[in-house]
Amino acid sequence: MRIGIDLGGTKIEGIALDDQGNELLRKRVDTPRGDYPATLQAVTDLVHDLEAETEQRATVGMGIPGAISPATGRVKNANSTWLIGQPLQIDLQDKLGRELKIENDANCFITSEATDGAAAGAEIVFGVIVGTGTGGGVYVRGHSIVGRNAIAGEWGHNPLPWPKEDEYPGRDCYCGRKGCIETWLSGPGFAYDHRMSTGQDHTPNEIVKLAQEGDNFAEASLERYEERMAKSLASVINILDPDVIVLGGGMSNIQRLYDNVPKLWNPYVFSDRVDTQLVPPKHGDSSGVRGAAWLWPQ
Repeated sequence: MRIGIDLGGTKIEGIALDDQGNELLRKRVDTPRGDYPATLQAVTDLVHDLEAETEQRATVGMGIPGAISPATGRVKNANSTWLIGQPLQIDLQDKLGRELKIENDANCFITSEATDGAAAGAEIVFGVIVGTGTGGGVYVRGHSIVGRNAIAGEWGHNPLPWPKEDEYPGRDCYCGRKGCIETWLSGPGFAYDHRMSTGQDHTPNEIVKLAQEGDNFAEASLERYEERMAKSLASVINILDPDVIVLGGGMSNIQRLYDNVPKLWNPYVFSDRVDTQLVPPKHGDSSGVRGAAWLWPQ
């Protein structure tokens, strides 16, 4: 048996798979935001609960919203900022009493979707996480690309391309810069933009529902979001030229994105036509937890 853990900004999800990839059990718990010791304990308890209920011991792989630095062995680039600088892999291996494999959550997500998901069979795939943060992963000809600095696919911390006057210089980002794509396209970024435009404090789901009910302000917020996503993904297409882009994370549940964004990115892509597909994840917005389980070889 193998266990996958997806350590997110708001929830920690665990899955137990058999050797054929069949799901045996799945559980979710809230993330203890801002509390590193409590996060370690929550992950440890989740692994133990999965093993207790299945009565099997497992390998454990985990996706995190950041990366393990090749230079220090500590977490870097995590929008769950209480993880930054922590020896997460070492601490969890001590608590679990076994080796643990850790990858960026977007790399886990795209491994899952490119292997037997929405992008199965494609040569070049870009995986997008738009949830609490904004990340990305690259999958080329059967392999997830990590990169020399363990940052391959980190499009969320590039500036919003082709900014309009009212989009520059943009909000402060936790990374220390302004106007990062994450500050616009993450769930909190979308809600913030709507609040600044309307004075109304709503969750992303509530904004979508209001737009469906004919609210003009919510519709305008969604249209701004779609334009910004189109510009941001166009810059990826210009560099990587993927066959398929798969969306993941909570914002991937907005169904209109898959029709509207590809209609908007054409003017920004350096090509006479754009054949890249934008698709939802086959395995749901938490597909990354399956990819985490498969970090261990067969």
